[in-house]
Amino acid sequence: MEGDRHPRDRLPPTLGLTDATLLCVASVIGSGIFLTPGEIALRLPHPGLILAVWLAGGALSLAGALANAELGAMYPHAGGDYVYLREAFSPFAGFVIGWVSFFAIFTGTVATLAAGVSEALGAFVTLGEGAKLAIALAVTLAASWLNVVGVRESSRLNNAGAGLKIAALGALVLLAPFVGTGDLSRLHFLAAGTGAASWSEFGLALSPVLFSYLGWNATVYVASEIRDAQRNVPRSLFLGLAICIAVYLAVNAVYLYALPLTELQRSGNAGEAAAHALFGPVSGTLLACFVLGSIVATLNATILVGPRIAYAMALDERFFRGVDAVHPTYQTPHVAIWVQAGVACALLVVLRRFPSVLDFTTFAIVIATIADTLALFTLRRRRSERARPYRAWGYPLVPALYVVANLAVALNMLVGKPLESLTCLGVIASAVPFWIAFGGVRRA
Repeated sequence: MEGDRHPRDRLPPTLGLTDATLLCVASVIGSGIFLTPGEIALRLPHPGLILAVWLAGGALSLAGALANAELGAMYPHAGGDYVYLREAFSPFAGFVIGWVSFFAIFTGTVATLAAGVSEALGAFVTLGEGAKLAIALAVTLAASWLNVVGVRESSRLNNAGAGLKIAALGALVLLAPFVGTGDLSRLHFLAAGTGAASWSEFGLALSPVLFSYLGWNATVYVASEIRDAQRNVPRSLFLGLAICIAVYLAVNAVYLYALPLTELQRSGNAGEAAAHALFGPVSGTLLACFVLGSIVATLNATILVGPRIAYAMALDERFFRGVDAVHPTYQTPHVAIWVQAGVACALLVVLRRFPSVLDFTTFAIVIATIADTLALFTLRRRRSERARPYRAWGYPLVPALYVVANLAVALNMLVGKPLESLTCLGVIASAVPFWIAFGGVRRA
């Protein structure tokens, strides 16, 4: 589309720069920073490598943000990467990436976070598997209802949740050095007793790290609902990601300071274990409350963003009929929100194991970000005349390195996590019959 909005898009622009930036923060900082460090420490038993892999994940996300900032400013529409691939390559390419983004990335993340809520509740009450599933389903439906009621209401919750996350994690980082139970020698990069790790292990450790950074591009999917989107979409990407990288590096340093490496490797919830070690059992309980609230806030942000993909596809009549409907009172894509909720609930019933859903979702993220960056190269050539309010820094070297790095991660996951990766490729392949069913071949 050459205009600033899709001619049939009826979602009002109600979000400002602060809303958009905190949407990124709320989308990113969720369960990953608490639940994945133990797995990462098992693969990378060395303090320097642990910090390096979190920095590498942030650098990869920043390289992706540079490309998405240019694309988002060029096409400030609902739908994000669906729109970019549609414009760069073809409607079919856009449909495939929109299909995998909606069904694998966002609904998979909603399911993972909802399962994380029920797991986090386990710190307070004993729950059986049936109760955990029921809670996860209920939380998914409740958060979806809130997003139907209004974008402003959901945005206020995102802003409050993001502010709480920054304040609480900042307090943990600032107070930790004043507690005598930590040990600075654990942060030494050549600490005795640590092991070595191969490049393959480093690549596999990137999977949970990239999952933990998921959401840095949240604003490109809701661009048509952001005021002055051509300026504020790039700004929100960089500001939000900068906050998240700083928080992740500082918090991981606290984990290493608070816990021996062997204990970090055994921790299912590194944040809770570190707070307990530093401040005692009461703080562990307080942090468990914070973890629960943090996951709920991220779940809400993800439910806000994901339906805009299905909505954008339906605007082009390339999705199920009626999904482009806008609620007459609340001005939200309510049908798309409930479609996402239904798929996420189905995933919760079928895929209950957190690591499997995590790797399935991460592989989809890697594929989608590679496609986005290739779209940038193509649009520089095919749409050179189109206005670019922001131009990606470091082009073409930085985007090219980003593609190569993500290809290496994808190949490493195919070898190390074949079931989850092939399942994701199956979801991608499933787009073809639906493309035919939606009349894509006739109208291409």
